[in-house]
Amino acid sequence: MNWQIRQAVLSDIEWLRRVDPIAAKDHGRRAQIERVVGMGECWVACETSDPSVPIGYGCLDKSFFGEWFIPLVVVSNAHRRSGVGRQIVAHLEHCSSARKIFTSTNTSNAPMRQLLVQLGYQYSGTVENLDPGDPELIFVKFLN
Repeated sequence: MNWQIRQAVLSDIEWLRRVDPIAAKDHGRRAQIERVVGMGECWVACETSDPSVPIGYGCLDKSFFGEWFIPLVVVSNAHRRSGVGRQIVAHLEHCSSARKIFTSTNTSNAPMRQLLVQLGYQYSGTVENLDPGDPELIFVKFLN
Protein backbone atom coordinates (compact mmCIF):
# COMPACT_ATOMS: atom_id res chain seq x y z
CA MET A 1 0.00 0.00 0.00
CA ASN A 2 1.27 3.50 -0.79
CA TRP A 3 0.86 6.41 1.57
CA GLN A 4 1.89 10.00 1.51
CA ILE A 5 2.78 12.15 4.48
CA ARG A 6 1.83 15.80 4.51
CA GLN A 7 1.50 18.53 7.08
CA ALA A 8 -1.92 18.59 8.70
CA VAL A 9 -4.30 21.43 7.89
CA LEU A 10 -7.29 22.73 9.83
CA SER A 11 -9.74 20.77 7.69
CA ASP A 12 -8.04 17.53 8.91
CA ILE A 13 -8.97 18.07 12.56
CA GLU A 14 -12.30 16.22 12.48
CA TRP A 15 -10.75 13.28 10.62
CA LEU A 16 -7.89 13.09 13.12
CA ARG A 17 -10.36 13.03 15.99
CA ARG A 18 -12.13 10.10 14.31
CA VAL A 19 -8.87 8.20 13.69
CA ASP A 20 -7.75 8.63 17.31
CA PRO A 21 -9.71 6.35 19.69
CA ILE A 22 -8.69 8.41 22.73
CA ALA A 23 -10.04 11.63 21.21
CA ALA A 24 -13.55 10.15 21.19
CA LYS A 25 -13.67 10.19 25.00
CA ASP A 26 -11.00 12.70 26.04
CA HIS A 27 -11.59 16.45 25.62
CA GLY A 28 -7.91 17.10 26.36
CA ARG A 29 -6.82 14.97 23.40
CA ARG A 30 -9.30 16.73 21.10
CA ALA A 31 -7.89 20.09 22.21
CA GLN A 32 -4.34 18.81 21.73
CA ILE A 33 -5.12 17.77 18.15
CA GLU A 34 -6.50 21.22 17.40
CA ARG A 35 -3.47 22.90 19.00
CA VAL A 36 -0.78 20.86 17.20
CA VAL A 37 -2.48 21.25 13.83
CA GLY A 38 -2.76 25.01 14.38
CA MET A 39 0.91 25.24 15.38
CA GLY A 40 2.16 23.24 12.39
CA GLU A 41 3.40 20.38 14.59
CA CYS A 42 1.25 17.61 13.08
CA TRP A 43 1.72 15.47 9.97
CA VAL A 44 -0.85 13.10 8.52
CA ALA A 45 -0.53 9.88 6.57
CA CYS A 46 -3.03 9.46 3.74
CA GLU A 47 -3.53 6.87 1.07
CA THR A 48 -1.98 8.15 -2.15
CA SER A 49 -5.28 7.55 -3.92
CA ASP A 50 -7.13 9.87 -1.51
CA PRO A 51 -4.86 12.47 0.14
CA SER A 52 -7.82 14.24 1.73
CA VAL A 53 -8.54 11.41 4.21
CA PRO A 54 -6.00 10.84 7.00
CA ILE A 55 -5.38 7.26 8.15
CA GLY A 56 -2.88 8.23 10.82
CA TYR A 57 -0.93 11.12 12.23
CA GLY A 58 2.16 12.03 14.18
CA CYS A 59 3.33 15.10 16.05
CA LEU A 60 6.79 16.60 16.42
CA ASP A 61 7.86 19.38 18.76
CA LYS A 62 10.68 20.50 21.05
CA SER A 63 8.76 20.07 24.30
CA PHE A 64 11.14 17.53 25.86
CA PHE A 65 13.81 19.64 27.59
CA GLY A 66 14.31 21.57 24.36
CA GLU A 67 14.99 18.37 22.41
CA TRP A 68 13.05 17.07 19.41
CA PHE A 69 10.23 14.87 20.66
CA ILE A 70 7.51 12.76 19.04
CA PRO A 71 4.62 13.01 21.53
CA LEU A 72 2.03 11.16 19.46
CA VAL A 73 1.80 8.61 16.68
CA VAL A 74 -1.73 7.37 15.98
CA VAL A 75 -2.82 4.99 13.22
CA SER A 76 -6.41 4.04 12.47
CA ASN A 77 -7.41 0.55 13.60
CA ALA A 78 -7.92 -0.51 9.98
CA HIS A 79 -4.34 0.43 9.02
CA ARG A 80 -2.35 -0.80 12.02
CA ARG A 81 0.53 -3.19 11.38
CA SER A 82 0.70 -2.15 7.73
CA GLY A 83 3.75 0.15 7.89
CA VAL A 84 1.91 3.45 8.35
CA GLY A 85 3.33 4.07 11.84
CA ARG A 86 6.84 3.25 10.62
CA GLN A 87 6.48 5.74 7.75
CA ILE A 88 5.12 8.46 10.05
CA VAL A 89 8.02 8.07 12.51
CA ALA A 90 10.60 8.06 9.69
CA HIS A 91 9.08 11.24 8.26
CA LEU A 92 9.13 12.97 11.65
CA GLU A 93 12.78 11.98 12.13
CA HIS A 94 13.56 13.57 8.76
CA CYS A 95 11.64 16.74 9.64
CA SER A 96 13.51 17.14 12.92
CA SER A 97 16.93 17.73 11.32
CA ALA A 98 18.33 16.66 14.68
CA ARG A 99 21.21 14.53 15.87
CA LYS A 100 18.90 12.79 18.32
CA ILE A 101 15.17 12.51 18.80
CA PHE A 102 13.07 11.31 21.72
CA THR A 103 9.67 9.69 22.04
CA SER A 104 7.73 7.81 24.69
CA THR A 105 5.02 5.23 25.11
CA ASN A 106 3.20 3.49 27.91
CA THR A 107 4.58 0.18 29.14
CA SER A 108 1.30 -1.43 28.07
CA ASN A 109 1.72 -0.35 24.43
CA ALA A 110 3.65 -3.40 23.20
CA PRO A 111 3.14 -2.69 19.46
CA MET A 112 4.70 0.79 19.78
CA ARG A 113 7.56 -0.50 21.93
CA GLN A 114 8.27 -3.15 19.29
CA LEU A 115 8.15 -0.59 16.47
CA LEU A 116 10.57 1.72 18.28
CA VAL A 117 13.10 -1.09 18.79
CA GLN A 118 12.79 -2.07 15.10
CA LEU A 119 13.46 1.56 14.13
CA GLY A 120 16.63 1.75 16.24
CA TYR A 121 15.32 3.57 19.30
CA GLN A 122 16.98 2.82 22.63
CA TYR A 123 15.34 2.80 26.04
CA SER A 124 16.37 5.95 27.89
CA GLY A 125 14.30 6.05 31.10
CA THR A 126 10.95 5.71 32.84
CA VAL A 127 8.47 8.25 34.17
CA GLU A 128 6.13 6.96 36.86
CA ASN A 129 2.71 8.29 37.88
CA LEU A 130 1.46 9.75 34.61
CA ASP A 131 -1.04 6.93 34.03
CA PRO A 132 -1.77 4.88 37.17
CA GLY A 133 -0.10 1.48 36.94
CA ASP A 134 1.25 2.09 33.42
CA PRO A 135 4.66 3.82 33.46
CA GLU A 136 5.78 5.94 30.51
CA LEU A 137 8.92 4.63 28.82
CA ILE A 138 11.25 7.19 27.21
CA PHE A 139 13.20 6.25 24.07
CA VAL A 140 15.95 8.02 22.13
CA LYS A 141 17.37 7.54 18.66
CA PHE A 142 20.69 8.97 17.55
CA LEU A 143 20.39 10.11 13.95
CA ASN A 144 23.22 10.41 11.43
